[in-house]
Amino acid sequence: MTSNEVLRQWVAEVGELTRPDRIHWCTGSTEENQQLIEAMLDSGAFLELNKKTHPACYLHRSDQDDVARVEHVTFICTSQRDDAGPNNHWMDPAAAKAKMNGLFEGCMQGRTLYVIPYCMGPIDSPLSRCGVEITDSPYVVVNMRMMTRMGSAALARIEREDGFVRGLHSIGELDPERRFIMHFPADRMIQSFGSGYGGNALLGKKCHALRIASAQARTEGWLAEHMLIVGIENPQGEIHYIAAAFPSACGKTNLAMLIPPAEYEGWKVWTVGDDICWMQPGEDGRLWAINPEAGFFGVAPGTSENTNPNALAMLNEDAIFTNVGVTADNQPWWEGKDDDVPVTDWKGKPFNAEVNPAAHPNSRFTVPMRRCPSYSEQAEAPRGVPISAIVFGGRRERLVPLLMESKSWQHGVLLGAAMASETTAAATGAVGVVRRDPMAMKPFCGYNFADYWQHWLSFTDRASQLPRIFHVNWFRKNDDGYFMWPGFGDNMRVLEWVIKRCKGEVDVCETAIGQLPLAADININGLDIDSVTLGTLLEVDASAWLDETGQIREYLGQYGDRLPHQLLAELDKVAVSLQA
Repeated sequence: MTSNEVLRQWVAEVGELTRPDRIHWCTGSTEENQQLIEAMLDSGAFLELNKKTHPACYLHRSDQDDVARVEHVTFICTSQRDDAGPNNHWMDPAAAKAKMNGLFEGCMQGRTLYVIPYCMGPIDSPLSRCGVEITDSPYVVVNMRMMTRMGSAALARIEREDGFVRGLHSIGELDPERRFIMHFPADRMIQSFGSGYGGNALLGKKCHALRIASAQARTEGWLAEHMLIVGIENPQGEIHYIAAAFPSACGKTNLAMLIPPAEYEGWKVWTVGDDICWMQPGEDGRLWAINPEAGFFGVAPGTSENTNPNALAMLNEDAIFTNVGVTADNQPWWEGKDDDVPVTDWKGKPFNAEVNPAAHPNSRFTVPMRRCPSYSEQAEAPRGVPISAIVFGGRRERLVPLLMESKSWQHGVLLGAAMASETTAAATGAVGVVRRDPMAMKPFCGYNFADYWQHWLSFTDRASQLPRIFHVNWFRKNDDGYFMWPGFGDNMRVLEWVIKRCKGEVDVCETAIGQLPLAADININGLDIDSVTLGTLLEVDASAWLDETGQIREYLGQYGDRLPHQLLAELDKVAVSLQA
């Protein structure tokens, strides 16, 4: 068990409430993992895939009504509603605990209660934080083993530090009407009931590493962000680390695992993380970052040799696939993967393209980070990596340039707060609807966005060498509806300019909205892009941007008196400059 009396007593209390048949303290050992997998194979929760092509790979089919995050029943439970903010669903903590106690009562009868000690980040890193998840799902246990540093080493750190985030989860009856995910920032506690889907059930991921951690970071003076971390190494062996935030469908994972184009011989890209970044000021005045995760929980559809060969290469061993199709020779398959034809869809039924896709659009893979060909050993560095640049981005067909740099840290925070993407017909049934997603944290910030932006602004007093802030947009289209920038590996050309700016090697064109590159400083060798197209990618339409500033002002206005005055001051500067 444990020498930590708080943990021991909490597990006992949960046991009395949920009444499991047995309690198992997870060690994270290979033997334990194999026993859980064999039990799930016996129960049908796991299906073994082709041993020759995909050794130690398994398919899980979730309940058909339990395939994604459920943001409408995800709550931040603070004593004051305004502390959660208009960016979150709120519930009174006492009411939330009463509701959840009623759901959890007796819910684990006939099941095993698993105690999962885990560490978010390298075990020995001062930037890491620990948690314990209690669950009745063996699927959660094996996934948490991949996604976190889970088991005995994490428990030992918890016993040394005497502090941890408490997470209680049960799949319940998988009834959508009895499904809730509650976050209690003041108690550093998460309660999740009625879902087995990763984003709702792997409590170390979005629940802990973002919603609870963002609130904890505000108190302790650091940042918990929905960002990838990538290292760019030039031919001289210099490595610059970049943290980047993108809403969904903006190529975040592809950027984290980018392969440089042929023109960049001698350049290397190192993957430190693809989803979450914790940043803390170091003694040298820079922000140092860790990826709190140890694995990838990625979206399968669209992952292919063309879009992300590094991701595809890591998925042929030691991976868990959730809600994908299966080929005749028992290999996992999803739309966009290759030219093979599946025989079974994600529901386990014969595949019929006219009825259902082979893979659910939100189907997933879970795989250890070390499987990635571009994996960086710096992902285990206790100190983390120094961040040279922070990049924000969104999907905009018009208006937003390919690349710009903020004029200051405050202006950069405004760029992040105003981040937006346009919806697509495939995803929402409407095209071009602008949705604000500040810092790509809209579903994940554990408190009022106004306070969150104020926390960002406070870093001018916390660190003397803050990263430069940039904004990118890979998705500009021409009048014929075609993308003007090739994207994917060629985004290396943009990152090269970012690094040159960090080193002071290139100048900028000052505009009302930000500092733009000089066209001659963007390497387009080998691209089918002419000077006119590049000019369009870097243009600023003053009239359209004035309209945009009005929309940004309207969005920020919903945060009322709590909105930092610095953001409105920066927006006013932009508007005045545009009018001039």
